[in-house]
Amino acid sequence: MKRRVSVNVDAACSYALTTDPPHVLRRSLAGLTASLLGLLLGFSAISPCLAEPADFAALQADARKTFKEKVGPFVKKYCIDCHGTRPEAGINLQSALSSPGATASFLHWKKSVANVKVHDMPPEDAEEIPTEQQRRDFVEWIGKLKFLAERDPGPFVLRRLSKVEYANTLHDLYGVDPSIADSLPEEVVGEGYLNSISPLQSELFLDIANKVVAQVVAGKEEPPTETQKRLFGAPPAEDADLRAAARQVARSLARDAYRRPPTEMELDVLVSVFDLGRENQLNYNESIALMWKAMLVSPQFLFITPAAEVDAKTTIVPLDDYQLAARLSYLLWSAPPDAELSALAEKSELHQPEVLQAQVERLLAHDRSRALFNGFGAQWLGVDKLESQTFDPELFPQMTPTLRQAMTDEARLFFQSIIHENQSVFRFVDSDYTFMNEPLAELYGLGSSIQGLEMRRIKLEDPNRGGILGMPATLATTSFPNRTSPVRRGVWVLEQVLGERVPPPPPDVPELAEQEGKSFEGLTLRQRTELHRSEATCANCHKVLDPIGFGLENFDAIGRWRDKNDAGVAIDSAGQVPGGESFSSPAELKRLMAKRKEDIARNLTERFMAYALGRKLEGYDEVVIDQLMEKLSQDDYRMRTMIREVTSSYLFTHRRVEE
Repeated sequence: MKRRVSVNVDAACSYALTTDPPHVLRRSLAGLTASLLGLLLGFSAISPCLAEPADFAALQADARKTFKEKVGPFVKKYCIDCHGTRPEAGINLQSALSSPGATASFLHWKKSVANVKVHDMPPEDAEEIPTEQQRRDFVEWIGKLKFLAERDPGPFVLRRLSKVEYANTLHDLYGVDPSIADSLPEEVVGEGYLNSISPLQSELFLDIANKVVAQVVAGKEEPPTETQKRLFGAPPAEDADLRAAARQVARSLARDAYRRPPTEMELDVLVSVFDLGRENQLNYNESIALMWKAMLVSPQFLFITPAAEVDAKTTIVPLDDYQLAARLSYLLWSAPPDAELSALAEKSELHQPEVLQAQVERLLAHDRSRALFNGFGAQWLGVDKLESQTFDPELFPQMTPTLRQAMTDEARLFFQSIIHENQSVFRFVDSDYTFMNEPLAELYGLGSSIQGLEMRRIKLEDPNRGGILGMPATLATTSFPNRTSPVRRGVWVLEQVLGERVPPPPPDVPELAEQEGKSFEGLTLRQRTELHRSEATCANCHKVLDPIGFGLENFDAIGRWRDKNDAGVAIDSAGQVPGGESFSSPAELKRLMAKRKEDIARNLTERFMAYALGRKLEGYDEVVIDQLMEKLSQDDYRMRTMIREVTSSYLFTHRRVEE
């Protein structure tokens, strides 16, 4: 027997995806959302086919032997005194020694490698110091420990729609303007997404749902809107079974909103919301609208959720075709699956490798694939911060909103050209073209050769330009408001381009800018930085970072070329890259970077995989990346090929079943 309650529309919407009785309707959306994360449905029970290296058993045996005979003794001799039971700098090697293949251990191994490579660990005052060869050996040994990891696709992330994805979804499904989601706060992303909902967001999602319903559903005395007729269908006859009609509408609405067919239990809950409206004297359309709003604030809408049930004994399963369609569409378009993807999911054909890869090509060829830059490319390059970055207006009056937009557009068009032309990833570092308009051409020093605000493709004659190292957007985002930062630029090249891990600076060492009170008058930036790195705790990292950063010092804080600094002193851009090769200009630095094609490709592949999965890579993920790199090397590490391989990979198409 149902308990009658006074209608509370917002609470009714919070009720949308629970099977609790109506007396819990007043539960807050925030609390409800949190409680519902555990109510996921199962996946397909098809047994996964895991392609692993043919000699995996041998590699695993070698990793065990290497750990026992080499890694363990090295750590105990040089590291464990500082990184044992009371670990320093967040590196717990006692735990890592106990479980070398555990997920939690990989972060400690990676941190250790980074510190050993730059001679930060062990410290110079340690009783025993490894030789340079022993350091290189340690790095190689740690690289084998990935084979000790458990073979699975890693933790599955129940991913919430980002602000952009949410807005695009409302627009694609219901025709509302994407700006309806502008009230949502901007997100700080890690590997690509946040996966929680704050109380503030809960209230905002409910407010937006109210606005969507108000825009689409006509008032009592008004004729239904075209969108309303499309979503709700024709009203049932007076003698019709209204609950049965509501269930059919719920099935149709939920198929689009959930990006998969709803379960019968979900339909029961939605019809219960319809019943609640009827019990409180709402007419049929008003009750349907209440039910629809419940969908719009449900976890099934706000998160990408699975559809099929799974055998309780199964630990790893493929994604069902509906979730694979959603994962692919939101990755490449930041939008829900279109009709073609949805139809393939309905026919259970999307998981077929040739079908999946054909859809990747189709989605990449569409204009909507520009979302891949907005979501991934801008974050990778760091240019997503350019719009809000501060520059001294007296020193750089050129940094107008128009120029900032042109800088970002150049990076976007260049990124898209690499994908659409399926160029090798090394072209990100060294290319002979870019895109610009008149304001950007002036920044490049090309005078009035280009006029107007329209961006166009330009062949570059200056070897110092071309690619992301000489691009104003990346040069500006790695600068301070009033000057360049060789350290920031060095870190950016090593981490974002080459995939090196740079240890964080010691907590008690001030920034160079904070040392201006010392006797630095008359010193160049290079000389001041060299003085800064005379600090013992700074020297090891700076001798790696600084030469690369100073190799880009001919570009000022907003990316203009200069031969002399502000004091009139000639720029010295000479240096060495890790490995000892020398350069004397940005052009030579670019050529040396471009030689590291495999490092660039692996870094980009790892970052894109992490973005696609919504989590950091760890353990067995590295084994899968190794396999992808072998395939990519056969096609010269081409960008679109990389995207196809990532989206066809075991990690992207499978999931671990959590107990």
